[in-house]
Amino acid sequence: MSYTEQLIKIGNDYMASGQPWPATKMEIAQWAMNNNRWQPQPALLLKICAEEIAGAMREEFITDNQGRRVRAKHVARMPGPDGEQTYLWDDYHTMSREHMLVSAQTERQQIASWCYRLKVDVDSFNENRNPGPAIQISLNFEPDMADMEALESVEVAS
Repeated sequence: MSYTEQLIKIGNDYMASGQPWPATKMEIAQWAMNNNRWQPQPALLLKICAEEIAGAMREEFITDNQGRRVRAKHVARMPGPDGEQTYLWDDYHTMSREHMLVSAQTERQQIASWCYRLKVDVDSFNENRNPGPAIQISLNFEPDMADMEALESVEVAS
C-alpha cells in the first residue's frame, strides 16, 4: 500500500470511527496521532520543513518600480548540476528570463489543471447529487483580473 493510500485509509477510518463528520484536516490528524496511526519519519520531517520554507517564500513580496506588489521568489523546474530535472528557487532580482518563463508556464499549467478539476467536480455534482438549479462556474477570469488590477492600483495610489 502506498503512503497516499495509507493516508486515505486513515481518513476513511476516522470517518468510520464515529468521530464528528465532516471534520477538519487538523481533527483527522490529531485523531491519527492520538491513535498511533501516524508518526513523523525523519525524511518526512525534512519534506515538511522544505514545504514550509517554500510556502513562506511564495508569500514574500516586494514592490517593483511601478509600485506593484510582486512575488520576490519564483520556482522553476530546471536541469540540475547532474542533468536531472529539479525545482530551483530564484529571486526576482537575480533570476534569468528563462527561469521566469519556465516558472510562469508551470504556474499557468497548474491553474489550468485546477480549473479542469473544479469543472469536472461541479459537473459531476450537478449531474449526480444536486437537487436544485445547476451550479454555474465561469472559467473566464478576465473580469476578476480587471477587478484585482483596479483594486491594486487604488491601493498603490493610497
